[in-house]
Amino acid sequence: MDIQFAYWATNLGGLVFSQVPQNTDWTFQYNAWLAQTAENLGFDYTLVAARFILSYGKGDHLESLSTTAALAAVTRRIKLISAIHPGLWHPGAIAKLGSTIDHISNGRFGVNIVSGWFRKEFYAYGEPWLDHDERYRRSAEFIQVLKGLWTQEEFSFEGDFYRIHEAWLQPRSIAQPHPEIFQGGNSKAARQMAAQYSDWYFMNGNTVEGARSQIQEILALAKDYGRQPKFAINAFVIARDTEKEAKAELEHIIANANTDAVTAFADQIKNAGASTQEQIGMWANSDFANLVQPNDGFKTGLIGTAEQIAEKIQAYYDAGVDLILCGFLNYTDELPEFGRRVIPLVRQIDSQRLLLEEAI
Repeated sequence: MDIQFAYWATNLGGLVFSQVPQNTDWTFQYNAWLAQTAENLGFDYTLVAARFILSYGKGDHLESLSTTAALAAVTRRIKLISAIHPGLWHPGAIAKLGSTIDHISNGRFGVNIVSGWFRKEFYAYGEPWLDHDERYRRSAEFIQVLKGLWTQEEFSFEGDFYRIHEAWLQPRSIAQPHPEIFQGGNSKAARQMAAQYSDWYFMNGNTVEGARSQIQEILALAKDYGRQPKFAINAFVIARDTEKEAKAELEHIIANANTDAVTAFADQIKNAGASTQEQIGMWANSDFANLVQPNDGFKTGLIGTAEQIAEKIQAYYDAGVDLILCGFLNYTDELPEFGRRVIPLVRQIDSQRLLLEEAI
């Protein structure tokens, strides 16, 4: 099976707004251990999330790009994706920083361009706040500048948001033709941007059929540009010995939700999908329970036994998903267990299917 696996780094702390104890930590020492453990157990990527201030209140957390650079020096194989906010970074600076990290990591660096929904974060740093679709237009220019600086000996660009004048990078990236470019967002503007510019499209949690529909739409749009992006989906994993235990854990997490944090988050995301003309996109149709895991990870439904989860992953692969982005409640125990039990099962299912197809 070609499907790959990623996990959310814990530089922002735990992944659910719940009073249930989360055996995880935000520190670099912990994240270094996670990355080393993950790469030894078959994970292909880690995604380092970006926040300058937290959306639900004050708390310790690590910045994305500098954390990614540090992880590059203590890992050997796993690919490192750093989330970047246009508007809070300049693409020329990210191109240079990115090529540097790419050299440190020997070609393992990637970026996740997140167009931004947290208005207070931009206000706190004195940056202008743009309407939803304008944020995606800025992100599209941001990606064009990255690609130009990473691939051309000399590059100029004149857009509505960025101007580049006969600029160059030395050295350019090791990754060819350039570091992988991911993006988030589920709105119409996000889908159009993915079709035209990004290498990978990150989807919020969704059902198999919901993911399939979204993928087919973007592939149809991308065809007009002669492109074929890849697709990743967010998933919160609860693997237990029985399906009953896994579902009980999910109910326990939601029943003990941190109501203040969920409410604060819900108030901030009004600038996301629900603000668009089409009323679709990030969290536009997410109820309270789904906001307990901020990227709709519960909707993907990787909740059950290891065998059930492996079969569900196969269904997402058949729908066109290329990468599963995993989050866990107790990272210390559950990430290694996923690597030891679920990833091998997924590979085994694929091998069995290949043998059946060859026999037919």
